[in-house]
Amino acid sequence: MKKFMTIILLLAIALTGANAQLLYKISGKDIKQPSYIVGTYHLAPVSFVDSIPGLRSAMDATAQVCGELDMTDMMSGENMQKMMAAMMLPDGKTLKDVLTADEMSKLNKFLMENMGMDLTNPMLEQQMGKMTPQALNTQIALLMYMKITPGFDPTNLFDGYFQKAATEKQKPVIGLETVDYQIKVLFQGTTIERQKELLMCTINNPDRAILSTQDLVKAFYAQDIDKIKEVMDQEYNDNCDSTPEEEDALLKNRNIEWIAKMPAIMNSNSTLFAVGAGHLPGEYGVLNLLKNAGYTVEAVK
Repeated sequence: MKKFMTIILLLAIALTGANAQLLYKISGKDIKQPSYIVGTYHLAPVSFVDSIPGLRSAMDATAQVCGELDMTDMMSGENMQKMMAAMMLPDGKTLKDVLTADEMSKLNKFLMENMGMDLTNPMLEQQMGKMTPQALNTQIALLMYMKITPGFDPTNLFDGYFQKAATEKQKPVIGLETVDYQIKVLFQGTTIERQKELLMCTINNPDRAILSTQDLVKAFYAQDIDKIKEVMDQEYNDNCDSTPEEEDALLKNRNIEWIAKMPAIMNSNSTLFAVGAGHLPGEYGVLNLLKNAGYTVEAVK
């Protein structure tokens, strides 16, 4: 991911365009029963499940679900406190201590235009004024998605559906990562100065950010992982582009760690893996890494 939307699009993604696809069957090597992997978009509605050929059959055929995280574990009181703490500036600081007066002015103008209030409002300042720039950037990304998505329902999202459905059928649910690991990667992987830089990239380029979000959403609904990768790889040749180190931390390194864990998971039970679609394509994408590890990976039609 080389563009400035790298981090905020993660909240929340080789094959050819002719194989536009989000669901793949994993077989061969030493696993007794096939497993499956589906690429998700965290903010898509649950109704999109029925747009993916073979997905409900794959859900029925597998004995457990594995996500990036076990959402039940993430929602525990202890882990929610950890997540909230990681999203806050240290030592009682506020955004006024981190941003310059000019940057605060631009941020407040952006918030007023998009929310109808800014950080001079005591209530909003209480909610957002102590956030790290990166945490605020994720909130802004959600706000911008909601603006281009009428009827958005944050309580009924595609990403968590698979774990919920598995639990209802008393199937095990597991995660590839821990909450502590995701906190380290997503909220503590860059300096406050770099976080501020990326936040201002969004504030200073709102049309660019909205267009990137629209392109990514369109590619996901088209089930075109090549296009997803193309959108995420787009460069602007400025400080808004992700560095190679940032890109590796968010995608490549995590994918390699997942591949090290997936064989044991698939050997223990047939599994439906549900992970962000951006993790699937490319040389270091999960699909190619599985093939390199000796598995047969086939698109489900």
